[in-house]
Amino acid sequence: MTTTTQTRQQGGPPLLVPALAFGVLTIASGALGAAGTRPDSSPADVVAYDLGHQGLLNLLALVVFGASIPLAIWSATVYRRLRRLGVTAPGAVIGLTGGVLASASLALSGLVTWTAAQTADPAVPALSRALTSLAFATGAAGFVVPLALLIAGIAVPALFLGLLPRWVSIAGLVIAAAAVLATFTLLTPALNPLIPVGRFGGLIWLVLVSVLLPQNRHQVR
Repeated sequence: MTTTTQTRQQGGPPLLVPALAFGVLTIASGALGAAGTRPDSSPADVVAYDLGHQGLLNLLALVVFGASIPLAIWSATVYRRLRRLGVTAPGAVIGLTGGVLASASLALSGLVTWTAAQTADPAVPALSRALTSLAFATGAAGFVVPLALLIAGIAVPALFLGLLPRWVSIAGLVIAAAAVLATFTLLTPALNPLIPVGRFGGLIWLVLVSVLLPQNRHQVR
């Protein structure tokens, strides 16, 4: 086996494969959860929804949990790619850390959603409300804020080293900034629109990076 072949194999899977898998599952989870309850729903409404939609909640939990896996794979693969492209600054590690945290938050959100479906009890509506709030928090701010670290960790070195078109790097920084501001959704729901900006804007950006990021230094612009 030649050195070139070994290097190619060590680079991991094509970035586009886990990015598209993550995208499909993210869009599916958004569709499945669109009609669900929210943290400001009353405990009675939450437990009634959970009891009446257990199958849907189980499917939603599966999809959300499943989305965490390709995101973790993508984060590890892009970290390896950046190192191969000569990125030695902390950005690559920051991006990997953000990706791992975002993936873990998604996994937790899915598992909490599943738990809510199994434990719904009309006699204890406060429990259903608490689990719904936790699932929302981990899948909202708990997800998009570390996702911002993943995006910024790629966009900053890509901007300075010319690894991506300049507009892609700048767009990534804008999306990352919006996602970081989603931290304050924990204080006021008025900023909740920042969550889909971070989630779906970040998704589109990850797909772009998967297509445009060079595979080796010879392809750097």
